[in-house]
Amino acid sequence: MTTLEIIASALGVLSVWLTVRQNPLCWPIGLVMVSLYAWFFFEVRLYSQVLLNGVFAAMQVYGWWQWTRGSGSEGGRPVVGATALEVGVGLVVAVLGSVGLGVLMATATEAAYPWPDATLTAFSLLAQLWMALKRWQCWVLWIVVDTLYVAFFVFQEYWLTAGLYGLFTLLAVMGLREWRQARAAVHEHAAPADS
Repeated sequence: MTTLEIIASALGVLSVWLTVRQNPLCWPIGLVMVSLYAWFFFEVRLYSQVLLNGVFAAMQVYGWWQWTRGSGSEGGRPVVGATALEVGVGLVVAVLGSVGLGVLMATATEAAYPWPDATLTAFSLLAQLWMALKRWQCWVLWIVVDTLYVAFFVFQEYWLTAGLYGLFTLLAVMGLREWRQARAAVHEHAAPADS
């Protein structure tokens, strides 16, 4: 356990909690967190995780922009559901991304665990995109991905990071509940205008 891992973990908890609460400050705090985690993962040779956190840095900026524009009362953009087509296409792209990144990491790097690392990376990117777009389904995917991350980091004995992802899983359950309630409230307020 390093100081870097401790600081990144603490910022991660704060960032996800703010995300659950739909507070746009989640994005700049998340930007610092993913930058620190990119450094940590580089040191332990989890190169897909380095790549993931680099992309997450860009996604933090995108999410911040998405959440601070628009007409919703909570963070600029209201919570909505992804369409069946968005879910299907997203999952297919994540599977293909897992395979492509897995091949790249297995053949072009000395990555410690290229295949699970690549798979978790691809599905995390999809969940992050859905989060930036305020699709409530992001939390369903985060519950699955974060649970798998717990096992991945326990296997490698990164106990603090495994604990962090366990906490992320619990926060994702809270996020799913709160975002579905927020979505229902938006529909409830919109219904009389639609009549």
